[in-house]
Amino acid sequence: MPHSAHSLADLLPQSEALKLSGMEFMQKILDGTNPGPPIGQTLGYTLHEVSDGRTVWRGAPEFDVTNPMGSVHGGWYGTLLDSAMACAVMTKIPKGSVYTTLEFKINILRSIPLGMQIDCIGTIDHVGRSTGVAHGEIRGLKDGKLYATGSTTCIIMQIV
Repeated sequence: MPHSAHSLADLLPQSEALKLSGMEFMQKILDGTNPGPPIGQTLGYTLHEVSDGRTVWRGAPEFDVTNPMGSVHGGWYGTLLDSAMACAVMTKIPKGSVYTTLEFKINILRSIPLGMQIDCIGTIDHVGRSTGVAHGEIRGLKDGKLYATGSTTCIIMQIV
């Protein structure tokens, strides 16, 4: 993938983001009003669906995300799962709050062939005032096979 010339100035300022609920923020990424996460462009995935407590990201690993053996690097699975699970939590946070991942775990079940389209689904288990817990899975778009699973805990912080 070509290197992007984007900068922090291309992201929505935090002062504007805090005026939106997490769901509103995610819907504005989906409809193109707000920019998506730059890591998605770097690693070849985009937001595909948003609903209450759930996000779906779609992408395909390319050669740039392989390890020295030529298979998809575990960091690609982890980054994609982190995006899906944490953004599922984000759909539940109120205006004036932010969140970040505290910890996450992934299990890679099988190798994804290069170029194969996948969906990565993140679904909440619990979201409270200060923490959110979610799980995720990566599935082949055409074969429906389960390629990886994950779980996360996020911290939610009220800013305003």
